[in-house]
Amino acid sequence: AFALLSWRVNVAVVVALVSVSAIAWSATVEQAHAMRGMVMDYRDLAGMGAAKFLAMWTTMMAAMMLPTIVPMVLSHHAVALRRGQSALSTLAFVTGYMLIWSAIGIAIWLAYQVFAQWGDDAAQSQWLSTLAGATLYLAGAYQGTRWKQHWADMCRSPLTFVVIHHSYRGVGDALRAGVVHGGYCLGCCWAAMIVLVVVGLTNLLGMAILFVFFLVEKNWEHGRAVAYVAGIGMMTLGVAVLAYPPLLTAISN
Repeated sequence: AFALLSWRVNVAVVVALVSVSAIAWSATVEQAHAMRGMVMDYRDLAGMGAAKFLAMWTTMMAAMMLPTIVPMVLSHHAVALRRGQSALSTLAFVTGYMLIWSAIGIAIWLAYQVFAQWGDDAAQSQWLSTLAGATLYLAGAYQGTRWKQHWADMCRSPLTFVVIHHSYRGVGDALRAGVVHGGYCLGCCWAAMIVLVVVGLTNLLGMAILFVFFLVEKNWEHGRAVAYVAGIGMMTLGVAVLAYPPLLTAISN
């Protein structure tokens, strides 16, 4: 992807994406520190309100995901320029991508609403640790499936994706292509992202680990091996939580 454009354009695109990500990281860290004195379980998150939760979630997704799509954005920009389109086309592509991850926040907020209805007793019961452990195990198992690899392989082939999914219809088509890529990225990363939901959305260490995992998995030639290793780690953690439920509280703080 970096060979498609001049170094000046490469630098401009990378700086733009990384700068937005850095601003989002700063806001996320500030918010996490502000919540440090609070017990932020699913009841607290459910009580935030949809707009506030989605703002927090979208900021987190911008922080974690934008640097991982640098090669895809460069490929899109190169193809767009060759087709006589402006930088607005690439901006629309990134916007479409972020729309998918923002929309997932709605589903997560609704899930928190359901859990919150079960009250305090449910939060203290064995089933919550069991559900968390099972979720971690299944998220790890997903890393080795052919579905996971299908989505991930498309993310690792940015130029192929852009040529297939972006035609000549301008900004609207670029937006649609970004949405499609967001769908592929979601198929690749949703299971690992669920781990963050389990350990706590304000867990900065969890966010940082997942960020590095997504960045390496999607952009390194040995990304498949990284996914397998991460999957084994998630499965092991899931079994450990099932065997020793207090571990969930320890990794969530």
